[in-house]
Amino acid sequence: MKRPNIVFIMSDDHAAHAMSCYGSRINQTPNLDRIAGEGMRYDNCFCTNSICAPSRATILTGLYNHLNGVLTLGDRFDGSRQTVSKLLQQAGYQTAIIGKWHLGHGGVSDPTGFDYWSVLPGQGDYRNPKFIEMGEEKQYEGYVTDIITDHSIDWIQKRDKERPFFLMCHHKAPHRPWIPDEKHAHLYEDVDIPEPPTFNDDYSNRAAAAEAAIMRIERDLKPRDLKMDPPEGLSDQELKSWKYQRYIKDYLRCVASIDDNVGRLLDTLDTEGVADDTIVVYTSDQGFFLGDHGWFDKRFMYEESLRMPFIVRYPKEIKPGTVQEAMALNVDFAPTFLDYAGLSVPEEMQGSSLRPLMQGEVPDGWRTSMYYRYWMHLSEHGVYAHYGLRTHDYKLIYYYADALGATDAIDDPKPPEWELFDLQRDPYEMNNVYADPAYADTVKRLTEELYRLQREVNDAPYVEPVG
Repeated sequence: MKRPNIVFIMSDDHAAHAMSCYGSRINQTPNLDRIAGEGMRYDNCFCTNSICAPSRATILTGLYNHLNGVLTLGDRFDGSRQTVSKLLQQAGYQTAIIGKWHLGHGGVSDPTGFDYWSVLPGQGDYRNPKFIEMGEEKQYEGYVTDIITDHSIDWIQKRDKERPFFLMCHHKAPHRPWIPDEKHAHLYEDVDIPEPPTFNDDYSNRAAAAEAAIMRIERDLKPRDLKMDPPEGLSDQELKSWKYQRYIKDYLRCVASIDDNVGRLLDTLDTEGVADDTIVVYTSDQGFFLGDHGWFDKRFMYEESLRMPFIVRYPKEIKPGTVQEAMALNVDFAPTFLDYAGLSVPEEMQGSSLRPLMQGEVPDGWRTSMYYRYWMHLSEHGVYAHYGLRTHDYKLIYYYADALGATDAIDDPKPPEWELFDLQRDPYEMNNVYADPAYADTVKRLTEELYRLQREVNDAPYVEPVG
């Protein structure tokens, strides 16, 4: 059987609930909807650490962060590690990565396993961005999302048409500071974007959320985010709503540009005559808070941050318009691509191929729980280091107050804290029921499962929790 091409499109901080194929209340994404409509939408795809560099390292290696070496934003990726790109390249695939890398650059942290690479240094710029192309710095005029797509299309058109290809097209958008292009600069100008149901969360019985997060709409958005001074005479609630509108509209304008450019890339596959032979994936490195719980940013294990959009099209194997409810993780992506390429998955990889799920089958013994760990204690946005477990019905989180990985010397005034959410009764995660006697048996069972998963993925918690 002919080996498929693989086009992996990943944005930065694009929440699933800002995609109309996921039922967005706030925007339309017709080209992303095209992938979902012609393929499969995953409704329970999660990241194992909701922060950019660690998620990218997991996607490349098929390993959790404690084993791939990228625990925090400050950890540089070791390019000598085994990666999905190296394995595909060795098997005859043409390989390229274009756009955001965010795993360090220079020497050992340059992309490896790619025949061609052109990546943004660090976060990169929205306008007139610089790229590091095969080790050489170049600058291009224009808008970053357009340029990444232009270069991706150019590479596809110039490829060796006798061999399969693997392209990682990585967008900077819609990462902060949310600068839209000229085409979409006035989109949503005359409408009010609905505020999320948890916009005015008061963080009752959730101390870590109440006291640690430095990502609140009303107090933590900076002038560079808002891009203009607020009107005078607003009440506190009116000012919060005004800031939300400034933030969310620019965010959605950046998403609209991504959607347009995904359409261009899909059209190129049609023009090149390879659409039927190509697996197309669209995802984001993690989710994002779009005013949910009154926040922007990510990091927390709460749903809006934990959940990744994951839509995939492959006409030869995936039935159009299908939805998969089984759990998928970013640690599964590398094994999936290797499986489709006809390659053995290395034993060290910790994920599982999603190919059976693509075919609409859920294998016996497929995971019904997942493990998460965030390491950057109190750094940047002031979120406590934590780990936890999610099942289809519950979420158990432990904030273990560990300074490992912190980038700022911040005194920690709060003790560790447990949270338990009943996701069926409380899908917005507003009511911590960990101390509720009615959930005592659930706490015991989930804690045992949490420890089992930690043993399974070979993670040793820094602090042994009690309770």
